[in-house]
Amino acid sequence: MMMNRRLVLRTSGAAAAGAFGVAALSKAASAAESHRPGSGPTDGVTRTLLQEHPSPAKGWKTVQTLVQIPRRKESGRHSHPGVEVGYIIRGDVLMEFDDRPPLRLRTGDPFFIPEGAVHNARNVGKETTMMLSTYVVDETKPLVTTY
Repeated sequence: MMMNRRLVLRTSGAAAAGAFGVAALSKAASAAESHRPGSGPTDGVTRTLLQEHPSPAKGWKTVQTLVQIPRRKESGRHSHPGVEVGYIIRGDVLMEFDDRPPLRLRTGDPFFIPEGAVHNARNVGKETTMMLSTYVVDETKPLVTTY
């Protein structure tokens, strides 16, 4: 699938899910957002698609994004159908996981998230966090599944 290299995806609710191929959001999350426009925990989060290429491994693709999370916001609980290798360009993040203790990440820190790990990146700093995230994922599945 060919995509505009600089396509900016605003991630609040269904817009993010649709843009990344997620089938549907939970009804509870959608209902909560519709009652409080502009006040949701993921409002203002952006993901800019930098590049997407077939992986050398058949059936996989490589996707790279620039993620920006405003102060006091979060990515929302989600997982990927492959690994995420990332780097904190700017900011302070608490990377929360369903199955392990949280990881505090600061400017200059790399991170690795295993395939299928449910996680949430929470901006705990004083500025907009910028993260470079590279995914090697199953090309037949959506990049992001939200919970």
